[in-house]
Amino acid sequence: MREIVLINITGADRPGLTAAITGALARCGVGILDIGQAVVHNTLSFGILVEIPADGELAALQKEVLFVAHALEQQVRFTAVSETDYQAWVAGQGKPRYIVTLMTRRVTAAQLERVSAITARHALEIDQIDRLSGRLALDTPEACSKGCIEFSVRGEPADPAALRAEFLLAAQELNVDIGFQLDTVFRRIRRLAVFDMDSTLIEAEVIDELAKAAGIGEQVAAITERAMRGELDFRASFKERLALLKGLPEDVLAEIGASLRLTEGAEVLFAELKRLGYKTAILSGGFSYFARQVQARLGIDYVFANELEIVDGKVTGVAVEPIVDGQRKADLLRQLAEQEGLSLEQTIAVGDGANDLPMLGLAGLGVAFRAKPLVRQSARQAISNLGLDGILYLLGYRDREPGV
Repeated sequence: MREIVLINITGADRPGLTAAITGALARCGVGILDIGQAVVHNTLSFGILVEIPADGELAALQKEVLFVAHALEQQVRFTAVSETDYQAWVAGQGKPRYIVTLMTRRVTAAQLERVSAITARHALEIDQIDRLSGRLALDTPEACSKGCIEFSVRGEPADPAALRAEFLLAAQELNVDIGFQLDTVFRRIRRLAVFDMDSTLIEAEVIDELAKAAGIGEQVAAITERAMRGELDFRASFKERLALLKGLPEDVLAEIGASLRLTEGAEVLFAELKRLGYKTAILSGGFSYFARQVQARLGIDYVFANELEIVDGKVTGVAVEPIVDGQRKADLLRQLAEQEGLSLEQTIAVGDGANDLPMLGLAGLGVAFRAKPLVRQSARQAISNLGLDGILYLLGYRDREPGV
């Protein structure tokens, strides 16, 4: 009668260990049903599920493995698995798989406890846990730190909306970001990424900066804030704000452009996207004058933004059609995907305002970045605590992978 046995091996990691253990199993003629290995701080955890054929002997297998493990200073545990339990395990492989991504400045046990408790409450079984972020020195400043833990979970939540609400609440209370997405083949083969510019790629709303130079900063900033929260129609509010800038001297634009700062992680993200073969685009309700400057700094392929009309060296305050509003951004995303021969599942959209929601909902991966509450709640994914390079974690890339 055949037997099924789970072999767990733990101890200090060392070269050749896997070959030695599997060599012992080979001499016993067993079949491998499952295998997994992880190393945490140079300590190995190695599990192998084996099938001993009817003419094999468990005692002989144990003797062979124990001899090798002892020579390598490893601890071994053998656990018998019934055929009923094995068949139940096999049946579970048809369940959907999801990826839960915890992103934070510093990972704590409280964060992991909260995330794992939520997944358990919603009948999701954790299959694997992995650290995507790089190793941190103990004295690394908080602002320079970033941590990411990825959970691979299996199951089907009975109430996805309730699960998402719990993750959102946990993210707010713990000052972390929690991504939740279906684990599909598209996750690492996306090839087009589009971005809002103001307060996404750069740390400013340019129209507010222009208004400050014109002496009407507070008035325009209040309208901008309401528009980004979704309280005002974007097109109408854009025309209203632009009209207030009438007569602004053209030389002010150069001064403001020179002062614009890229958002944390932007340069890392775009360097990596380029290495991976992505096409990138700015889809902005801001102005092309500044978008082209950002394009040059980050090596972006396409720019679609609003034209700032200037006559006789002064801003006219007249909006030039077509205005890049929320619907226009979504249309442009669809157009670029078709132009590049991609499905929408292969696209990423990133933005912070209510006018970004149409493109965030259309893209395969829509990310609300340091967004207003309405946008954060409406988008499928949100990053508020890390920089733009946190998007690479949602794609499953590790800091320690070459080029990252």
